[in-house]
Amino acid sequence: MKFVEITKNTNIDFIGFRYKMLVLSCILVLLGIVGFVMISIGKANLSVDFTGGTQLQLGFSKQVSIGDLRKALISGGVDDVQIQEISGKNEFFIKTKMIDSDKERVQDKINAILSNEFKETGSRILGSNMVGSTVGKQLKRNAIIAITISLVCIVIYIAWRFTFIFGLAATIATFHDVLSILGIFYILNMEMNILFITAVLTIAGYSLTDTVVVFDRIRENMAKMKSKTELGTVINRSINEVLSRTLVTSITTLVAVGAILVLGGKVLFDFSLALFIGIIVGTYSSVFVASPLVYMWRQRVR
Repeated sequence: MKFVEITKNTNIDFIGFRYKMLVLSCILVLLGIVGFVMISIGKANLSVDFTGGTQLQLGFSKQVSIGDLRKALISGGVDDVQIQEISGKNEFFIKTKMIDSDKERVQDKINAILSNEFKETGSRILGSNMVGSTVGKQLKRNAIIAITISLVCIVIYIAWRFTFIFGLAATIATFHDVLSILGIFYILNMEMNILFITAVLTIAGYSLTDTVVVFDRIRENMAKMKSKTELGTVINRSINEVLSRTLVTSITTLVAVGAILVLGGKVLFDFSLALFIGIIVGTYSSVFVASPLVYMWRQRVR
């Protein structure tokens, strides 16, 4: 069967680059650890989902743009607002970190802004809900548990399909990807919400799939090639053989995610950016993290 090939008959010494790539990976993981600590103590840019705040559904009798609505709310003192348009209706779903105080209710403040800025559109609040800090902390804890459970399942699956060291290497590579995204988002001060957690789990699965493809070719070549063949040669050959497939898959996925990143609007921007960065990091880790870890472990136990 004929497929599109970006690279042909490459002979790149990936194992030879392992120490240089290790430095880059250590920097990414270190940033991720810092980001994780800051998230745990609530110092990162967390959304209403994790910190608590107010959620409102707004309705208008005439069409109103998201830009005009956001500008009006920010000028009225409602900062850190997330706005999502409900398709097919002149309605919006907004979230803000502001909560009711003894002096003023958030709903009353927003209602006053709408009445002043959109007099001719018949603005009204259709519903409201307050997310307490306790609920936010529970969501944050559940998100961490979900990521941890998924990574444990990964090591069990890979260990069953290959060997324990392959499973351990795949899990470390996946941890590497998750921490890298956390670190990059923390440094960029991007907001972390439920969609961000969805993106992280998606990338964990994407990276695992790519890693399994490489590991599967390594296993095939280990059976085909003579036992005296150096493991580094087997791994290099295996990665080079699937390199075109890896690049085509990643570029195709990046094109789709890039379209969402550019055209999806503010609501989907953070989500698609996390996916975009994660695909690049996941592709990198399957080549320069997972496989070299297997090689270094085998060299150490000999």
